[in-house]
Amino acid sequence: MYSFFIALALLVGGYFIYGKFVSRVFGQDPSRPTPVKTMADGVDYVELPTWKVFLIQFLNIAGLGPIFGAVMGIMFGPAAFLWIVFGTILAGAVHDYLSGMLSLRRDGASLPEIVGSELGGKIKLVMRGFALLLMILVGAVFVYNPADLLAMLTPESFDRLFWIAVIFIYYMAATLLPIDKLIGKLYPLFGVALLFMAVGIMVMMLAHAGSMPEIWDGFYNHKPDPDANPIFPMMFVSIACGAISGFHATQSPMMARCLSSEKHARPVFYGAMVTEGIVALIWAAAAITFTGGYTGLQNYLGGSSPAILVNDLSRSWLGTFGGVLAVLGVIAAPITSGDTALRSARLIAADFMGIKQKKIMKRLSVSIPIFILCFIIMLLPYEILWRYFAWCNQMLSVFTLWAVTVYLASQKKLYMVTLIPALFMTCVTVTYIFFAPEGFSIITSNLLGASIPYEAALGVGIATSGFLLLLFTRWLKGLDAVGIGMQTASGVADDESTEH
Repeated sequence: MYSFFIALALLVGGYFIYGKFVSRVFGQDPSRPTPVKTMADGVDYVELPTWKVFLIQFLNIAGLGPIFGAVMGIMFGPAAFLWIVFGTILAGAVHDYLSGMLSLRRDGASLPEIVGSELGGKIKLVMRGFALLLMILVGAVFVYNPADLLAMLTPESFDRLFWIAVIFIYYMAATLLPIDKLIGKLYPLFGVALLFMAVGIMVMMLAHAGSMPEIWDGFYNHKPDPDANPIFPMMFVSIACGAISGFHATQSPMMARCLSSEKHARPVFYGAMVTEGIVALIWAAAAITFTGGYTGLQNYLGGSSPAILVNDLSRSWLGTFGGVLAVLGVIAAPITSGDTALRSARLIAADFMGIKQKKIMKRLSVSIPIFILCFIIMLLPYEILWRYFAWCNQMLSVFTLWAVTVYLASQKKLYMVTLIPALFMTCVTVTYIFFAPEGFSIITSNLLGASIPYEAALGVGIATSGFLLLLFTRWLKGLDAVGIGMQTASGVADDESTEH
């Protein structure tokens, strides 16, 4: 119980201390007009109250990650608690805040346009396709689990297929309608349910704290097959939305188009990520406490899905009424990420095709192909979708962190706040794609009859981070040389003008 309170205090303190430091590094300026002040269109650029913008951002980024990801990821042991806390403060919240600020400064531009402007035209083309695919993947992935939970709460006639259809129809409406008509009205209700769930679960968890292990008890990987699931890199991909997630950077531009002032950027972007880290911390600790420890949790997960555990835990601790409200909060989290993922896909496609979105027919022309692709992807097995979504998600964070690092360096700001997370996440994602069964090991297993050894995959990850650091260092030297040259030329011009 002591370690839980320490972790909670660190998360809250991180917002007030490190969050304020990062906002000063960037140079937040409340006097600058935000995009909604100059580009209001009544559809995507709509000024909303800050509390609504916060709730929408929080629900957009929450999804299943801080709940299901934390429940499954805590099996990596106490290291999961450390990743949730320090990943959130030093990486995830920084990633979300700075990507949101860059969008604010660039008329609410979508993520591929932001990354491309810093890393070049070729990267922009890659990012457009990559981000669009990820948004469609999110829309597909975040249909299944809420449909399963709704099927548990309703009569048998309302089965999983029925709820999948209902959720997908809602997704289409949320993608097409002005942001204040559906999302702006429903999200506060979803937010209340999700916050009730988090607070209620935490209170009951503390009442059963006797079975909660401390972080210093048994500091090792509790996975039944730790060799196949080493903490690095597997944990850092499994627990994404509760620490750092590239998906979040695709959502920040949506809220950058609704924010009335830059002074609200830190509570909305940095604060929403810290709130999500707290939710992940609560669910990770609650899963261990409810099942009586790591062995009990493994036995529970081995015989059922995380959705069953969430349902049983909520009903057991909060009673029937409270349990239903809690489960509805868990249902709202993925649905409110899926709908805005498809909305983001529309905005990303519209941005790079240059199609204005004020008229409904223009929105339909962009959205219909997205809906068709999402439906086709939904036909794939859920396990496959989730695995590739998890890696694509973290890979997107790598692109975002490097783009923000380049921006900070070019502006002579403290780029180390993003360079270190960028190097770390580069190593994570590269090691994962070489080591994980769904990565390049599929190719080597088919061709050579053996998967890639862990040591080799880790070596490739470290080498890739080192190579990118070398390229960045050379770029910095070139940037300094250009700066010196410009200063010299300016000095010569000043001297000549003085002589004349």
